[in-house]
Amino acid sequence: MDIILVSGRLKKARSYTVTRPQLAFMGMLGLLAVVSLAVLLNYMSLRYAVATNSPLLHAFMADAQAQESRKAQSYLRESLNTMASKLGEMQAQIFKLNTMGERVSKLAGLKPQDFTFDATGKGGALVTTAPIEVSVEELKARIDLLAKQVDDGSDKLGVLESVMTEAHARKQLQPTAMPTGSGLYSSNFGWRIDPFTGYNAFHEGVDFMGEVGTPIRAAAGGVVVASEFHPQYGNMIEIDHGNDLVTRYGHASKRTVKVGDVVLRGSKIGEVGSTGRSTGPHLHFEVRMRGVAQNPSRFLQPPG
Repeated sequence: MDIILVSGRLKKARSYTVTRPQLAFMGMLGLLAVVSLAVLLNYMSLRYAVATNSPLLHAFMADAQAQESRKAQSYLRESLNTMASKLGEMQAQIFKLNTMGERVSKLAGLKPQDFTFDATGKGGALVTTAPIEVSVEELKARIDLLAKQVDDGSDKLGVLESVMTEAHARKQLQPTAMPTGSGLYSSNFGWRIDPFTGYNAFHEGVDFMGEVGTPIRAAAGGVVVASEFHPQYGNMIEIDHGNDLVTRYGHASKRTVKVGDVVLRGSKIGEVGSTGRSTGPHLHFEVRMRGVAQNPSRFLQPPG
């Protein structure tokens, strides 16, 4: 852009060329000057208002502070109401957990007076009047109470888990599983007529009917303490389940475990046969406590 200056004092006209960058710089200087002037005027007016104790300024500042206070109070109230609502939901969930814990503890066979959950029922009609808003102090008290309930419930559930785990472990070591697929006895525990002598004799186990080759399974988990041929029991296997409890499996056609093997409940340990003192294929099964024969029917649970 060209600028031409014409004046009577000048002998001849002068021309100046202004480039676009120079023009932009001049524009920015002008804008900066206007902004600076506005800021300066605003500052001077505020200083004047303060110095003269202007009622208008005080009214303006008071109104601004009141608006900010109302916004803060509204935000705080909304936050408190939201927290109170969430707190109510958490209390309902804890009530459900407590109720479930009480039911499970009863199933576990625990005494109610020794192990109880706070499952007191709560309810009532819906009140249609305006609800009372929760204060910060009341909300804090509720949160503290809820924290105590959570800690107490966690401790009780931890104890319940230990009890249930121990009960499950004991069950796995109790000879309750049928050693064969069939639960049919060919001879019960107790006195009977001996099939070889024809005299009255005590039978220390039960005989399960089964064909040769039928899998024999451990009635409970344990350690194999005997896997040998016995003159009376034929191919015999004994499993120690701990607590002086031993199961014995006789007349097997085949033994598939050896001494020292750890077996699980239901693991195959052999096959049905007719070895030893036997009149035909079957499994002779005994349960012994401290070496004394027990009635296996007290331990075994029927299939299904």
